[in-house]
Amino acid sequence: MKKIVADLHMHTLVSGHAYGTIREMAYVAKEKQLQLIGISEHAPGMKGTVDPIYFLNLEVVPRTLYGVEVIHGCEINVFNDGTLSLEQRYIDALDYAIVGIHGHCYQNQGKEKNTLNLIECMKNEKVYFVSHPDDDHTPLDYEKLVSAAKTYHVALEVNNSSLLSTYRLNCYDNYQTMLELCKQYHVPIIVSSDAHDPSWVGEHSLAIQLLDKCHFPDDLILNNDIHKIKQFIHLKEKESPIK
Repeated sequence: MKKIVADLHMHTLVSGHAYGTIREMAYVAKEKQLQLIGISEHAPGMKGTVDPIYFLNLEVVPRTLYGVEVIHGCEINVFNDGTLSLEQRYIDALDYAIVGIHGHCYQNQGKEKNTLNLIECMKNEKVYFVSHPDDDHTPLDYEKLVSAAKTYHVALEVNNSSLLSTYRLNCYDNYQTMLELCKQYHVPIIVSSDAHDPSWVGEHSLAIQLLDKCHFPDDLILNNDIHKIKQFIHLKEKESPIK
């Protein structure tokens, strides 16, 4: 399996329950030989997270730290009515958005409705990734999810932190189901650490073990090639200003 060179799902202390700064995350990324990181703070709906004005001032953050390229996203919550938890004017300031279901601000509505709510949020043009679609506390229809990912140009995440969790339900089996469908439909994935502390940046070992077990093809893993991941999120190669 090709080396993962970018980690686009991580949180700093401004998310309210994480413990590093952007510079600390970038420094560890350099040590792990990553080429690019994406800082993706939690959106409103998650308790204790940053005020949305944060996302309007991202241009002040250096685009390169310790030789590692830094881009900016947000992990936006799916609400029970199928809407995103961040207003569009803030989404427009991002390089990319991740959407995900979090039990802190979502109540299970059953497999069919959970899936429809998630798919509705995937339709936003800045949404390129779905975070941790793996927990049977809020079950999903993976056939419909993978099909929608192909339709809306969205990659599904294999989240290393989920594979460490004792809380998430049946995530290993769910990932196996999802990955087989991704192979069938030729839908790309992203491998993420979901780091909430600098020590976890670039930690993908359990996800890689799972991908190897599933014989998942390298060409469908976006973040094993810097050009591939940038192309997928429509990020310019040399100059990449916040829109």
